Amino acid sequence: MGVNSKLKKNPQFVCLKEKELHFIVVRSIPYPEDPSKYDTSLMTKIKEHALKHEARTYFAGVGLSNAADRTQPVYLNEDYIVEYEGLVEI
Repeated sequence: MGVNSKLKKNPQFVCLKEKELHFIVVRSIPYPEDPSKYDTSLMTKIKEHALKHEARTYFAGVGLSNAADRTQPVYLNEDYIVEYEGLVEI
């Protein structure tokens, strides 16, 4: 239904599947942080907003690391590793 690519705007995706509304918050998480961990206060706020719209709420944490040296930052036009375990329903 919609994609919100503006910084600090949530949720990033509002989807409609089989007449059911879904709100999805996506975050890129730098190595060595755990991409499955999310900001509970933010997700509680999003969940409350979703309930007003009878929507389900999800978190998608995407871990990113430099492919050559995980201790280095991810740079544009260089190889990187993506760690993604799927959507987590809140």
